[in-house]
Amino acid sequence: MITIEAAFKAVLDKGDKAFVPYIMAGDGGLETLKEKVLFLEEAGATAIELGIPFSDPVADGPIIQAAGIRSLQAGTTLKGVLETIQSFRGLTNIPLVIMTYLNPILAYGVEKFFQDCEEAAINGLIVPDLPVEEEVLLEEAAAKYRVEIIRLVTLTSPLDRIEKIAKKGNGFLYAVTVTGITGSRSSFHDHLGAHLLKVKEVSPIPVLAGFGISSPEHVMSMIEYCDGVIVGSKIVQLFSENKLEEIKALIAASKKGNTLPAF
Repeated sequence: MITIEAAFKAVLDKGDKAFVPYIMAGDGGLETLKEKVLFLEEAGATAIELGIPFSDPVADGPIIQAAGIRSLQAGTTLKGVLETIQSFRGLTNIPLVIMTYLNPILAYGVEKFFQDCEEAAINGLIVPDLPVEEEVLLEEAAAKYRVEIIRLVTLTSPLDRIEKIAKKGNGFLYAVTVTGITGSRSSFHDHLGAHLLKVKEVSPIPVLAGFGISSPEHVMSMIEYCDGVIVGSKIVQLFSENKLEEIKALIAASKKGNTLPAF
């Protein structure tokens, strides 16, 4: 399987920017997961972030929370997600990143979780409620089973802390673009562009902007300042409405030749 690092290099070397869509695993039933992953890969996604439904999703806005509830009601479990991915992983080469909270991993068993991630060829892991100082809980097993921990930085993170966090990873750095939870926004902070440029200056790995990005215009504006974007709530919404062409348009906005004035 291609690594996160190699997938991003291939995209950026072409002059494109990275696009990472987020989907809630099990929303619509786990039987839909294969179809969604293959569709997103074909549409040009660089990697895919797979959310795991959780009863207390502190970083999730209303759209993703609702998708998580639907997924839980359908009986989705972390083990079921990994088993489902393993069943079709040979059909896809795109990097897959699991997004879950710490408690489900601890309940699963750290060693067993990462072992099953390796068997499902999971490339990366995002744990939004795990501060970098507490990564000792996971980092040994993550390294053993070759799962890259993807770290987040925020608008309020001091630059020296951002630099420290960025130097720990080999995948990409997730730069949160709003103060608050996920969800579509009509506008962003006036100084966001300058902030993203500063993050890029100190980061040895690609910087992706995420939270609130919901239109091709947002994508094209954001990639002026960073290496790509992560789009969650809008992707989840469009899948639920079966608006696949709009998903394609969002992904296409990250490709070379699509330009709009920067915000």
